[in-house]
Amino acid sequence: MNTIPQPVGPDEETGSVPVSVWATAQRAPAAQRAGRYHPDSTAHPAKMLPEVAAHAVDHYTSLGDLVLDPMCGIGTSLVEAVHAGRRAVGVEYEHRWADLARANIELAHTAGHSGEATVYTGDARKLGSLLPEQYLGAVDLVITSPPYGDSTHGQVRTVPGEGVHKYNHRYGQVLDRGNLANLGISRLLSGFTRILTATVPYLKPGGHVVITARPWRQHAELVDLPAQIITCGTLAGLEPVERCVALLGRLADGDLVARSSFFQRDFITKNRAAGLPLHLIAHEDVIVLRKPQKCLGSRNSLCSNESPVLHGRLESESASVSAQYDEGRRAA
Repeated sequence: MNTIPQPVGPDEETGSVPVSVWATAQRAPAAQRAGRYHPDSTAHPAKMLPEVAAHAVDHYTSLGDLVLDPMCGIGTSLVEAVHAGRRAVGVEYEHRWADLARANIELAHTAGHSGEATVYTGDARKLGSLLPEQYLGAVDLVITSPPYGDSTHGQVRTVPGEGVHKYNHRYGQVLDRGNLANLGISRLLSGFTRILTATVPYLKPGGHVVITARPWRQHAELVDLPAQIITCGTLAGLEPVERCVALLGRLADGDLVARSSFFQRDFITKNRAAGLPLHLIAHEDVIVLRKPQKCLGSRNSLCSNESPVLHGRLESESASVSAQYDEGRRAA
C-alpha cells in the first residue's frame, strides 16, 4: 500500500503554501486518452488531463480509497481512480456527459480494472440529495474543476471559403442557468463554494480536495481564477495546504514545449500584433485543500459557509471580482 505524503501546510511566518510542479503533459492529451476513453470524449469543452487526475490519485490516496468528483464531466478523475485500484463516485449535471462518463468507466472495467465506480446525474450544489448516506465520511479525495474561460477550450476546423470555425467550446444550453458555466463570475464563485461546502460531510477528517483551474484572459485582462478558488475553499471550511503547477507543455532538454490549441495561438498572435505582450498559458494551477481533523460536519462553523458572516465574506469577494472584470471589459 502506498504511503500518503503529509503536506506541511502554510508557512507559519509568511502564510504561503508549498508549491510543486507536476510534469503531466509529457504525452499529448490525445495520447493520454487513446484506448482509455470513448472517442466522443473529445467533444467535452474542458476535459481534465488524465495524467493530472492520475497524479492526484497516486499522491493523495492509497489502494482501495474512495475518490469523489462532484463535477465529473466525462469521468476523467473516476476513470483514473479505477485504473489505479481505487473506488470512485461522481456527479455530473449534463446527461450527455454523465452517460459518457459511465461509458468510460465501463471501458476501464473491460480493460480488467474492477474498481467500483458510480455516476449520479444532478446539480452538485444539492449533493446531499444525490449521494447515498453510505458515502458520508467515506471519501478520501475530492478531485474536480470548475467551468471557466471558453477562450481556453474548444476545437477548430477549417471550412473552405468560410475560414476557421471554433466548436465544442461551450457547455450545454447557454440559457440553462442551472449550469454554473452559464453564470457570471460572482454566481459561479458562490455556486462553487456551495459545492465545496456540500462535499465536506463526505470527506474523511484530513481528506484532501484537489481543484484544477487555470488563469485565462477575458478581453485581454488576466482572470486569476485560482486565487478566487482558494477563497472558495476556505469559505467552505477547508484548509489550503498546497498550490501546485500542472504543466500543459512537455519538458525537453531544459525547455518547455507548449501544447496549445490553434485558437489559443491565434489569440496570442493577434494580441501581440496589437502591442499586448501576451504569452501562451503553459500550466494550470492545482489547488490542494484539506478537511480539518476537528471538522465534525457541514453544520460546524469550520466546515460551512452557512453563517451570515461567511455569506457576507463570499458576497463581498464575489462583488469585488465582478467589479474588476467589469472594469477590465470596459477598458478593453
